[in-house]
Parts: sequence; structure tokens; C-alpha cells
Amino acid sequence: MNWKNLSRKKKAYIIAFSGIVGILLWAFISAGIITHNFNRSQLQTNQDRQEALINGIILTETKDEKKYWEIYGETGVYDSTNGVALLDNCIGNFYDENNEVSMSFESTKGTYNANKTQIIMYDDTRVVIKDGTSLEADRITWTGSNNPIIAKGNIRITRNGQFLATADKVEISPSYDNFKIIGHAQSKMYDVKEKK
Repeated sequence: MNWKNLSRKKKAYIIAFSGIVGILLWAFISAGIITHNFNRSQLQTNQDRQEALINGIILTETKDEKKYWEIYGETGVYDSTNGVALLDNCIGNFYDENNEVSMSFESTKGTYNANKTQIIMYDDTRVVIKDGTSLEADRITWTGSNNPIIAKGNIRITRNGQFLATADKVEISPSYDNFKIIGHAQSKMYDVKEKK
């Protein structure tokens, strides 16, 4: 293409097109320079935290195809600033090393703290262990698969209609197969006779 052989109209189009491309390129580069640190400063302010309101939230922890726990919340709020999910009307399961449910729970309220790897269930909380033991408490706290689950407040434990205990605090072993009753503990054993 020879510049001298082009008509005035084509030359005008080429000059206009080149001018527009130049302006857009200048604007793009200027915007990059002006907003270079904008995103970083936005992320560092608490006013711009990311929060999500969710219906039907499921949280789970797995590692090497092994599931440790899962929680379903009817509704939930997740705050990215502190890594905490607040859940309403929760149900969930804890799993053993064979990926079988070892303990199930339900609670009106719950939280999951990703930074602390901590689950807290509170307000009308019920737990059922695979051996048939059920527990009611004001609050249960899980802080990792190697630590006991701590239950506190108005604890009532029953097992297959044969055992009843009340206490201030209970520690459930990490394997979910036994528990320790602590503080103002009272227990009763019942002899269940077979009905013929």
C-alpha cells in the first residue's frame, strides 16, 4: 500500500483510526498508572469487606479423599474479613477414619471459623453418637480431629433408655467412642427388661 496512491478519504480514515487507537492506548495506560495501588488499598479497609448471605450453605473438610466433617445451614452469612461463617438451623456429621458417620448433630445456631479451624454449635444443640448415645447441650465446640469435642451448659446425656446423666461439661473423645462428664455430674442407670 503506497501512501501517495491513497485517496484523501482513505487517508482521513487512517489518520482518524490511528488517532482513536492512540487516545484509547493513552487512556488505558493512564488508568493503569492512576489505579496501580487502588485495589490493594481497597482490600486493606474494613469498610469494604466481602460478605455473602447464602440460602442452603454446605461446609465440609476433606483431605486425601477423607471427609472429616460436614455442616449444612439453612441460611448463612460468610464474612471474608475474619473467615467466619454464621449458620442458622444447622445439621451435620463428623466422620471416622473409615469415612463412616461417627457423630451427628443439629443446632439452631452455628459458626465455622476458617482461621482457627473451629466449629461451634450453640442454642438448642443435640448430638447423637454412633453407639446410640445422645447429648443435649447449650454449646459444643470442635477444634480439630485430634482434640476432644467440648460440650457445655445444661448437659443431658441418654443412651438407649438405660443411662441418664446431667453435667456442666462433657469432653467427647476424638474417636467419638467415649466421653468424660465434668462438673455437678449426676448419673442414673436403668435395668431395661425385655417385654414378652
